[in-house]
Amino acid sequence: LVDGGSLPRPGEITLAHRGVLFLDELPEFERAVLEVLREPLENGQITVSRAARQADFPARFQLVAAMNPCPCGYLGDRSERCRCTPDQVARYRSRLSGPLLDRIDLQVLVPRVEAQALSAREERTETSPQVRQRVILCRQRQLDRQGKANAQLSAPEVERHCAPDTEATGLLELAMSRLSLSARGYHRTLKVARTLADLGGQAGVG
Repeated sequence: LVDGGSLPRPGEITLAHRGVLFLDELPEFERAVLEVLREPLENGQITVSRAARQADFPARFQLVAAMNPCPCGYLGDRSERCRCTPDQVARYRSRLSGPLLDRIDLQVLVPRVEAQALSAREERTETSPQVRQRVILCRQRQLDRQGKANAQLSAPEVERHCAPDTEATGLLELAMSRLSLSARGYHRTLKVARTLADLGGQAGVG
């Protein structure tokens, strides 16, 4: 992921610069390898040190990762086939550290799709070109407002451009208390909320 060889060379995270880095079966990577992702996710670059020299590489990528809910993969499934013990599930999930998870903006549980749903031919509410156009407009709103994407906003810029309304502020304070969100999690939540508002063409964050 970082580099290869005795001399610093770009690794996968640098090759994914300004693109998408997809990691499947995330907990199967060694924990030390995953911890390397923290620096580039936070700063958009990676520093590689070797005996010969030290080098800084750009690494501003969008991380997309997938994992099973437990070692067997059936935890929470309606088939009730999971036989993993709570200790096994805890050990499996502990391969991902809190600081790493804190840098992942969205975590979505995706249940198994039933066969009937796969075979059903339902009309899509939006086509891919329509979604693409909506994303282009969303990004343009961000550039017009602040000159950069929401993901690149600093903490003071988040307070200025992503301030929620009164109702949303109360909900966010409740989430901070119940979910024990960190300051990083607080700002990332506001950036995601600002992006959702931009997708919907809304001026405020509510």
